[in-house]
Amino acid sequence: MELSVYNIKGEDTGRKVTLDDAIFGIEPNDHAIYLAVKQYMANRRQGTAKSKERSEISGSTRKLGRQKGGGGARRGDINSPLLVGGARVFGPQPRDYSFKLNKKVKALARRSALSYKAKENAIIVIEDFSLDAPKTKSYISMLEGLKVADKKSLLVLPKEDRNIFLSARNLQGAKLTVANKLNTYVVLDAGVLLFTENSVKEINDALNKKEA
Repeated sequence: MELSVYNIKGEDTGRKVTLDDAIFGIEPNDHAIYLAVKQYMANRRQGTAKSKERSEISGSTRKLGRQKGGGGARRGDINSPLLVGGARVFGPQPRDYSFKLNKKVKALARRSALSYKAKENAIIVIEDFSLDAPKTKSYISMLEGLKVADKKSLLVLPKEDRNIFLSARNLQGAKLTVANKLNTYVVLDAGVLLFTENSVKEINDALNKKEA
């Protein structure tokens, strides 16, 4: 699959980049995508929910009523889960929600997500660029030139660039990542993917290497 390369003004440079069909042209595996997204969301959970059990409630341990003859159920101390202000039975406890996923499954999920975007014609390749200083107006101008200012975009860079990151940080719907940190969730979450020429090479090398 060949795509034209554009500059940051949205003009066709006349060059073309070939997207590897083994990455951008496979039959997507929906279950692999589901597992990868599920893992991503699970790993983001803090797991800090906590309620107090009976032994952790601060209150008197005096028995409130006699064992028999009261005409109702037996009642213990004021920390009982049956009483207002008492403990909670089987409440949430801090836990780790993360789980492992095979590298080949994660790589398959990324290739599947990228293949979906390729089928939707939601991938744009731009030439490598840099900014002399952080300037949001410059980044907006680039998005407008590429006609994606009104879409949820994800710019994939070959390596971290502080000026570009700071330029896009305050823009709603504009996300940035680097090729070696690209994951299934951010690919699917974006309306359009913006790859630089070198980031395409990085992705081709990374995903082909993990498949080998």
